[in-house]
Amino acid sequence: MSELTLDTLVDDGNYLASERARLENKVLLDELERKKKARSLAVPTDDNKVKARLREIGEPITLFGERAADRRDRLIYVLSQINAARGDDAMQVDEEESSEESEEDVEEFYTPGALELLGARRRIAEYSLPRAQKRVAQQRLDSKIPLGRIIDIRKKVFAEARRFAELGSQIGDDRPIAQVRFSPNSEILATGSWSGNVKLWNIPNCTPMRTLRGHTDRVGGVAWHPQATLSQSGDIVNLVSGAGDMNVNLWSLNSETPLSTMKGHADRICRVAFHPSGNYVASASFDTSWRLWDVASSRELLLQEGHSKEVYAIEFQEDGALIASGGLDAIGRVWDLRTGRTAMVLDGHVQGIFSIAFSPNGYQIATGSGDDTIRIWDMRSLKALYTIPGHLSNVADVRFYRGMDLPYAPFSPTQDVEVNGMDEKPDADDKARAQEAEERKYRSGLYMASAGYDGLVKIWSADDWQLLRTLPTDGGKVMSVDLSNDAKYLASGTYNRNFQLFAPDESVVV
Repeated sequence: MSELTLDTLVDDGNYLASERARLENKVLLDELERKKKARSLAVPTDDNKVKARLREIGEPITLFGERAADRRDRLIYVLSQINAARGDDAMQVDEEESSEESEEDVEEFYTPGALELLGARRRIAEYSLPRAQKRVAQQRLDSKIPLGRIIDIRKKVFAEARRFAELGSQIGDDRPIAQVRFSPNSEILATGSWSGNVKLWNIPNCTPMRTLRGHTDRVGGVAWHPQATLSQSGDIVNLVSGAGDMNVNLWSLNSETPLSTMKGHADRICRVAFHPSGNYVASASFDTSWRLWDVASSRELLLQEGHSKEVYAIEFQEDGALIASGGLDAIGRVWDLRTGRTAMVLDGHVQGIFSIAFSPNGYQIATGSGDDTIRIWDMRSLKALYTIPGHLSNVADVRFYRGMDLPYAPFSPTQDVEVNGMDEKPDADDKARAQEAEERKYRSGLYMASAGYDGLVKIWSADDWQLLRTLPTDGGKVMSVDLSNDAKYLASGTYNRNFQLFAPDESVVV
């Protein structure tokens, strides 16, 4: 299979040449157009008027277990279907109600962008297309795994997750720990605190390695370069942090002062994130915007508005094509970095969104909110897939497990080896290694962890969203959580200045 690029994407006629594909595309486009027109329909909000309108068009006024909001959504759906069948651009619903609830037309507008942003969008597209192609190819291979093998992998992985127990607790700083993040090699833990310091800790000994000083206000977020501690030199950018001083700092591992400081935000910065390529950084701020920065030049590429209140959470998709933002307006948005358009609106929480995470499968998103729930969103269906009543207070952080073996390097058996002058084919060893590689790739994204202000860390299965393990901490509020790539450790940062380290304990009975 040839690698997918921008040029081959334009010239490839294998898919679009088929009549069936054209029909499928037409159905999808028609459905998107119907949903777009449905949002502009003027529909009563009074439940009695909604029932009356349903009766007029010959629909049941209520269904079993249907709430008022669901009934209004059903009316919108039915009216949009009628509208689409008639081929009308608009449909009169209730003149009185329409006049009362008329809204100004929202005109789509564009803002000028720099040539550097255009170049960045093209480079992101060139980077993300082959990664998405390899991910989809791996998912097709995973779909062919026998059911019995999948059950065995799930049992093994979930049994390990249920054995997590506290390994130790360490005072991390003089003020609350806002965020904890493991390095890509799982040997260093970075903590950002309200004191303005970013600290690096040795894992699993939890001994301090270095304190990075450069912020003058509370640190809101820290993030590692994707190749930090792996192939990235310790003298160049390995870490990014954002703080209440409105600055985004880039750090190396060998200096206590920042390599670069990026300024531009007008209010405190909450979360930050590294693009999978390592070339870009995103920051979410209380100035109701998020920004995209170029790491090499330390320049701002994009100022993106779209939230009505403070933007708190930001996260890149593993392919690198999408980015998701969550705000205190209880709305999340998925943005396509290649075009700048909104790909999906995450509308369902009733309180602000404090955390957001992409699943390694590329199409599911988890959001944690002040309404004490975790919502799972599916970008294929453009709606919420599941709602988890996760904690008794704010859900401060959610993180999917990401293994070291992402679907970008397929397994290839070793060659024949010669032992004592004889050629031997290690079929059994190859099979065992292939099964091990298969398990490592399949387990990526199989579970996730959440942190809540109820003082608990919880581990959830990421296919049926069931609770696997509840871990109490010594803090009243757990502000952050992270899972190491080697599946050996879980860390949490708390309001009482501590961070905890958890690891599977064989003595725990599951």
